[in-house]
Amino acid sequence: MIGTSTTAPAGVTSAVRSLLLQLAAAAALGLVVLYGVAFAESPVAHNAAHDVRHVTVKPCH
Repeated sequence: MIGTSTTAPAGVTSAVRSLLLQLAAAAALGLVVLYGVAFAESPVAHNAAHDVRHVTVKPCH
């Protein structure tokens, strides 16, 4: 088995790294939006997030 390699091509690792970065950015944005609305001072935004918590059967009190 001369000349075989077990390493992935450079493009594959770059694609995986890019995908992980995009997933992390999406998760961070989602958390910011979720907590930003949930703890907002505006009653409309807070009540909307509060109602969603009730609909998804998550504790909020």
